[in-house]
Amino acid sequence: MTLSPLRFALASVLTTFAATVFAATTPEQVDVFVSGRDGYNTYRIPAVIQAKNGDLLAFCEGRKSAGGDSGDIDLLQKRSRDGGRTWSAAQVVWDDAANTCGNPCPVLDESTGTLWLLLTHNLGTDREREIAARTAKGTRTVWLTHSEDHGATWAAPIEITATTKNPAWTWYATGPGVGIQIKDGPHAGRLVIPCDHNYDDAETKTHLSGSHTIHSDDHGKTWQLGGVIRPKVNECQVAELFDGRGTLLMNMRSNYRRNVRAQATSTDGGLTWTPPVDATPLIEPVCQASLIRHEAARVLVFSNPAATTRVQLTVRVSADDGRTWRELAELHRGPSAYSSLVALGATEVGCLYERGEKRAYELITFARLSVK
Repeated sequence: MTLSPLRFALASVLTTFAATVFAATTPEQVDVFVSGRDGYNTYRIPAVIQAKNGDLLAFCEGRKSAGGDSGDIDLLQKRSRDGGRTWSAAQVVWDDAANTCGNPCPVLDESTGTLWLLLTHNLGTDREREIAARTAKGTRTVWLTHSEDHGATWAAPIEITATTKNPAWTWYATGPGVGIQIKDGPHAGRLVIPCDHNYDDAETKTHLSGSHTIHSDDHGKTWQLGGVIRPKVNECQVAELFDGRGTLLMNMRSNYRRNVRAQATSTDGGLTWTPPVDATPLIEPVCQASLIRHEAARVLVFSNPAATTRVQLTVRVSADDGRTWRELAELHRGPSAYSSLVALGATEVGCLYERGEKRAYELITFARLSVK
């Protein structure tokens, strides 16, 4: 059937409109780390941040011989100069022989341009359960490195365990994900890193988990332990709300087995926190997640596997400081796990996340999508 000129023109307009809508709502995606390549069995624990010069830096753990959380693990970085569309070869930030270097949690000091990278370390022969039970040879320690050239080079890591870890704690993790610099209120300028820890609970005689923060008020020169959130919360991310007072929202992996995230707030820069409560709209399979404040779009952005198992990596946005959430996009329907978000310009967000077809740890992929 031959279309009339009018119908042909209308069909062309509708086709163009549909293609535009599809392009606007379908994320651009590119694989950044592919497990099994370049000398590493598995890549895990993504973190992404934008340097002061606009470059994107993607961090992860390069697990040498196996996919587990212990053993010979190096801290790696890749760079993108075009908003995440292409990425450099991997750069080794920290390799301590056969030991475990990981849990990247970077933060940018906007006033100085310095990138600070918080990390954890343990002997490669020690396992988390042994560290928690105090039967390991060593324990988890907290480390710090920094870059003054947008991540081109990094200082030798230094240990800061003494000021950032309670000696009674066993397991410890920085992030994973990113830290923040407070913009408003009496603690403006403070660098805040979300962390978690294990401790021995005297009442139940068990090993329990908690979340906490560490912070710096002198542009990263020294770091102190902040407030603790307990019990049964774990890996966490923090964002500043848009109330103009510097209120912080902590979003946490919950070990209550109710398949929803937990959250708490702080009005004193992370020194004290409200008791954890369920973040009912945010379903989770007990997994790490990401939360950021998108300054230009005036929204909070959240990503995690939005299911009761580690599948359906989904990005959501909130225009009311986390009271309600709207789904933005499902990035991957299949196996997926940890993620890290970064604001891109006025209207976009990037998500660096774990995914695969048979298991969630085959790839670390970067997706770009609109927050509108």
